[in-house]
Amino acid sequence: MVLEAFEGRAVLVTGASGFLGSYLSRSLVAAGARVHAVSRIARVSEVPGLRWRQCEMEDMEAVRALLAETKPEVIYHLSGMVNGAPELRLVLPTFHSLLGSTVNLLTAATEQGCRRVVLVGSLEEPAGSALDVSPTSPYGAAKLGVAAYGRMFHRLFGTPVVILRTYMTYGPGQPEWKVIPAVIGALLRGEVPEMSSGTRRLDWIYIDDVTDGFLRSGYAPSLEGTTLEIGSGSTASIREVVGLLARLLDCREEPRFGALPDRPSRVVRAADSAEARARLGWEPTVSLEEGLRRTVAWYQQRVLNNKKGGSEP
Repeated sequence: MVLEAFEGRAVLVTGASGFLGSYLSRSLVAAGARVHAVSRIARVSEVPGLRWRQCEMEDMEAVRALLAETKPEVIYHLSGMVNGAPELRLVLPTFHSLLGSTVNLLTAATEQGCRRVVLVGSLEEPAGSALDVSPTSPYGAAKLGVAAYGRMFHRLFGTPVVILRTYMTYGPGQPEWKVIPAVIGALLRGEVPEMSSGTRRLDWIYIDDVTDGFLRSGYAPSLEGTTLEIGSGSTASIREVVGLLARLLDCREEPRFGALPDRPSRVVRAADSAEARARLGWEPTVSLEEGLRRTVAWYQQRVLNNKKGGSEP
């Protein structure tokens, strides 16, 4: 991928204030793109090349107006609620914020035209035949719908959709309720983390590698209609990851596994990234241990800065 392809190009990033969105937006700016970063709330940017836009993506007319004003060549749609809990209260919020916003964006992009629309898939999507899938959360069901609508728009209307199915992304700046920052925070405070059984196995992938995959997907040729998987290709249990974190932080006390209930059982699968390698020239470059080491170092530096009264890195 030649990042010069973004030089001077208009790129729209929804959910730009989120974990992946913030990394991607900064990388696009560094590549010379004119980035329109979308958020639900008004924000001010001091970064040349990045302009914040306020938009409710569930509002069809607001989305039409946004695309008419910004005229993006490439659209990265990252916005929406990210919570995989199997709870009734999440059904409507995930439906509207994930599926509703995606249908609005695909409709507006198809009406106006653009070079590429990149949608985010999820490891929570069920695999297999459409007749026998059974999502294990409202989030998983909404993401399954997102992928289905993306494929439908491409097939029926020629919308240049690419879907990147990301696996368990982690790294500095992740929301603190996620398992890795939550465990690091507890250990840095001298607390013993209370965990579920920790037996669930996941494909963990570092944020820099995920960002690289998204950058490459914006301009790699002949991707329309494809779904590519972005993951390491191997799995590690939550218990193993927590053990690595404890070792990196020189914690001698064992976390309390089994103190919290496990979520309903989910299928364990690793990413099949062969097509991403072939079509994008993409390879994961950061091992799990190295990624955790970088993440721990970032949180340690943040604690040090806070003690000194400084800003976060």
